[in-house]
Amino acid sequence: MTPTIRVGYFPNLTHAQALVALNFSRHGQDWFSARLPGRANVEWRAFNAGPSAMMSLVARSIDLGYAGPSSILNAYALSKGSQIRVVAGAVTGGSALVAQPGFDSTAVAKFRGKRIATPEFGNTQDIAARAWLSAGGLVVGKDVQVVPIPNPDQINLFRLVAIDGAWTIEPWVSRLELLADAKVVVEEKDPLTTLLAANTQFLTKHAELADAFIAAHRELTAWIIQHPQEAQRMLTEELQIRFKADMPEIVLRNAWPRIHLTSDVSLAAFAGFLAKAKDAGFVGNVDMRSLVETGCVASTCAKTNVTPGTN
Repeated sequence: MTPTIRVGYFPNLTHAQALVALNFSRHGQDWFSARLPGRANVEWRAFNAGPSAMMSLVARSIDLGYAGPSSILNAYALSKGSQIRVVAGAVTGGSALVAQPGFDSTAVAKFRGKRIATPEFGNTQDIAARAWLSAGGLVVGKDVQVVPIPNPDQINLFRLVAIDGAWTIEPWVSRLELLADAKVVVEEKDPLTTLLAANTQFLTKHAELADAFIAAHRELTAWIIQHPQEAQRMLTEELQIRFKADMPEIVLRNAWPRIHLTSDVSLAAFAGFLAKAKDAGFVGNVDMRSLVETGCVASTCAKTNVTPGTN
């Protein structure tokens, strides 16, 4: 019986590897299956944001998932470090806080009495927003409202001035900026945005399969970096066909330079997210020593460009 790997992802530009892989499959070239032992099947499952995807990973409804660091860290803490491992990087950058046209300040205090949308309660942008507002002296829920709203719904509410701002991710940042005259107030250029996480039981029981998928992910990341124009065309097509989400060329041109693809990740990079999650009241002290596992799982795995324990 041909094995199947279940992989979670979001219809975001910052999940480029998943969307490009789906488009390869649409045209008869299954990037991952062709590189997996026994040509294992890959079943892709779309989520709106990280918390729901990572809860599915903990529950073993999926085997791997692309998600943001805060969602991964929260699920890791809730499972007491037993169910989730980060196995590769995917994207850095691409998130921002935008505000209504004419908003002329980057001061946190100016958001007093405002309503700010985030993609989902507890996801990476939600925690970033809450931590930033709290660090600026505002009490979330009292001085300012943070309202979880799915990314596709934010633009209409923004145009109706039902929300004053949004802390979100590309391509939604550029959509708001170019199609609703939003102003970028805070841009997160460097931090981790998207990572590839795996269920620990999947890593243990299917080590060779897991290693092959991770290696294929790294190879695909390198391919996208080397073929940006082709990758952008594939992303645009997949978002339009699969999710009925048009990607105007002007939006893609604006969004693409803000994201940076990389398959590398380090445990040290999570320190900042742990601090934000603590500030936002989502987690307490977390022992992260087992969180990142980017080396080979199987003793006979294919070599990758990462040496276990060095990143």
